[in-house]
This record gives sequence, structure tokens and C-alpha cells, in this order.
Amino acid sequence: MRYLPGACQMKEADQYTIHTLGIPSLALMERAAAACVRYMREQDMDLSDVCIVCGSGNNGGDGFAIARMLIEDGHRVTAVMAGNRDRCTSECKEQIRLFEKAGGIVGNEFKAGEYSIIVDAVFGVGLSRNIEGKYAKILGAMNESRALKFAVDIPSGISADTGNVLGIAFMADVTVTFQKMKFGMGIYPGKEYAKEVVIADIGISDAPFKEDTEVVCELMETDYRSLLPARMEDSNKGTYGKVLVIAGSRGMCGAAYFNAKSAYLAGAGLVRIYTAEENLAVLQTLLPEAVITAYEDFDEKELLRLLSWADVVCMGSGIGMEETAKKLVETVFQNNRCPCVVDADGLNLMAVHPKAFEQRLHDQYILTPHMKEMSRLTGMSVKEIREDRLKALKRFLGDKNAGITCILKDADTVTYTDRKRACLNCSGNCAMAKAGSGDVLAGLTAGLLAQKRDCFESAVLGAYLHGRAGDSAREDKGAYSVLAEDIMNHIGIAFKHLAQDEEESI
Repeated sequence: MRYLPGACQMKEADQYTIHTLGIPSLALMERAAAACVRYMREQDMDLSDVCIVCGSGNNGGDGFAIARMLIEDGHRVTAVMAGNRDRCTSECKEQIRLFEKAGGIVGNEFKAGEYSIIVDAVFGVGLSRNIEGKYAKILGAMNESRALKFAVDIPSGISADTGNVLGIAFMADVTVTFQKMKFGMGIYPGKEYAKEVVIADIGISDAPFKEDTEVVCELMETDYRSLLPARMEDSNKGTYGKVLVIAGSRGMCGAAYFNAKSAYLAGAGLVRIYTAEENLAVLQTLLPEAVITAYEDFDEKELLRLLSWADVVCMGSGIGMEETAKKLVETVFQNNRCPCVVDADGLNLMAVHPKAFEQRLHDQYILTPHMKEMSRLTGMSVKEIREDRLKALKRFLGDKNAGITCILKDADTVTYTDRKRACLNCSGNCAMAKAGSGDVLAGLTAGLLAQKRDCFESAVLGAYLHGRAGDSAREDKGAYSVLAEDIMNHIGIAFKHLAQDEEESI
């Protein structure tokens, strides 16, 4: 597991390291600067004419320490104080003193020039206000340079908590960040501004992150491997669970197909589709492995019978917004007691008829909204949600929906429940932005649930494998031509690679 702290969480870890472990702040600063210089050398960067732009905080202190080390190695360095020298932190003042003692001269103005590298050490992770005035002009000029752009810890102007651009931000080519990648650098737009991220261990303790469950995490391959359901030689289809897929209105049989086949490809033992009558013949041809039950009108008795049969329900993909669909969803919410994935129109019906579904969910539910669906569910704009994904998730999954798991789909998918640490998924790519991709994820997640993974485990593993399947499909088809079926057909490869990695590590 890799922790992705925000600003306050990183500050707490700094303070714990300094005050509890007794490592001086200046010592950490020296390590940080040395890590940056070491990386520059390892990458054989052109150090013939380096410009380092520093603020008055400790990020600026890191910058002056880098400048001193480069001067001591005989490189030409221009150091600029972008902030107010009279307001520098004590550590920054000391680094300026050491820099000047080494022969460096501190400039007061950033001048455009043909530098080989521009180093951004203006603002650190603690920035929480929009950048304006003089600072905005400096960052704008730095961005216009053709030099290689190097950010110290985080690109100035990027929120460590949300990834937002705070007015303007430094557009780095590489960012050397200290101890942990910050959450705001793992999601867009911060991810785009940080570009290539290198994590340097400078000895800041992980202990506060382990204690603070509000710190977001990214699971590693070994973590995902540990979540793979066991496959036993002495088993049968009943061992791996029965999935009821309630999907597909008239003309929308594709959604049911993607749900059901993805559940099978995830390892579920038996999948039954409950769909509109018009889809029956097509689905029988597309997926002969599935058992198919069709309806012409709402039939409560039949639906209750199917619910009693199922170990897991996957509901909502392509069912439409008509009265029959509403009754289907409402009946499931009123009577279902097994784990359930709610996708697409199931979510839209919840948004349109909130009173009908209020307090019907329990902690065995996984919701899979994309940003627009999340907007409908919460009443927040997509822009507001993207500005602070975690805040939106916590607001939605408050007391009323406590215990529910939500996979918030986007270029950076976040899986959240109030009972576990939020998890950022970093697999997947832009080729997956196609109709039907979400239906594949819903079915895949339901298939994992059927194999007795809990809701949060199924959600995070489902999102990861879905992304890896998309990555594999992109390798085959390129970024433009991947379809939902291609993603689905690479699910097996994603499972195989993850399982093979485990076998090779034994």
C-alpha cells in the first residue's frame, strides 16, 4: 500500500518526525535538496545554466539548498527570491545564508533567459489560496521558458489535497516529491502538471499515515493479488456464486450482455439475466452460458423469486427510466438482502425519485456512478465534485448512506466507504472512454462479489482489473479503437497477469 497524503497530513508527518523522532527540520531540508541534485545527476540533466526560483517558506529553503549544492559542484546557478525575504522561515533564512556563504547571489527578479533547467521552489504543499499578482506573473513567465522544468516536492499552484490549479500552476516536466506522492498529484489536473513524479525517501515517518484513516491510499500489485478469489480444484459452479443481472430495456441488450459476460469472466459460477422480452433472442445468441428470464411487464412475484435465488445482484445498466424500471429498482431495494451493484439507470432512478429509495440501501451495496451520475445523486455540479472528490463522497455517504461503497468513475477513479481508507485507482487509460465500459465494470465487480469478496475489496479489485484490461486492450488496438467488448475480452488477460505475477513471486 502506498499512502497519498494531503497538505495537513504531510505537515503532521513532518512535525512528528521533527519533534517526536528528533530529526531537525534543516536535516530533512538537506536530504530533500540532496535527493533533487542526485536525481538531476542520475538523469544526466544539462546543469550548465540552472535557474532556481524560491519562495520564502521551507520549499524555498529546499531551493536555496539545491542552489548551494550545484554551486559547490561548479555549476552556474541563478537563484531568485520570489517571496519576501523579510518573511522567510528560519530554515529558509539559514539556507540563504549558506548559499551566499558558498558564493551565491540572490536575485530579486525572475528574468527570462535561455536556461538549461528552471527549478520551481516557490510554494510547497501547504498552499491553499489562489496565486495572484506578482507570483502569477512569475509562474507564467517560468512556464513560457523552453528550459526543462523541475518542480521541488509539488508544482507551485497545485493543491496537494484536491489536485486543483490554484489560479495558475507551474507546468513541470519532472517533480521530485518527498517521502510520499501527494494525493493532488495523483489526480487531474494536478497529475498533468506534475508530469513524471519521482518519490525521494528523506526519512519522514509513515507512522501518522498509518494511524490516520483519512489518508488516501493506492494499492500495489501485491495488495491486489492478495484480493484475488481462491480457485479450488475440488469445486463446481455453485462454489463461485450466482449472479442475477437486471439490465437492458428494449433496444439495450448490450448492457445486459456486458454485465453478464463480465461477471462470468471475473469467475462467477452462474449468471442469470432478467431483461426485457425483446432482448431474449439476441442475448441467447451472444451469451449461451447465461440463463435468461424475460419480462414484458413488471412481475413482482417473478422478481422476488429471482432475488431469493441470487447470491449477488447487478442492477441498473440500460434498464431505462420508465415506470417498469422504477418498479424493478424499488422492489430490489425493498426486498434484496444480498450484495448488490447498482449502475447507470439504477443510479439515475435513485436521483429522480429520492424519496422512493431513501434509506433503502444497506452496507452490502456498491454504487458505480460516473461524474454526471454523481452530480444527479448529490445535487452538486460536476465542477464542484471534481474540485474535491473526497468531500463529495463523504457528503454523499454520510449518515444516510453509511457503510455503502462507491466507485466514483473518472480518469482517476476513487473507491470510498466510510469504513475504510479511500483508494485511488491508477490503472486504465483514455481509450476506455467509450459507451459500455461502465457496464463491464459493474459486471466484473458483481462477479468478484459472488466469490465472497466483501464490497470494498470487490470494488477496488474490480476497478483495478477493469483498468488493466483497458490497458491491455489499448496495447492491442491503440488509443482510438478500443470498444467496451475489447475491454471485456481482456479481463481474462488482466486476471492471468495478476495471478502469474503471484506464481512467479512464490
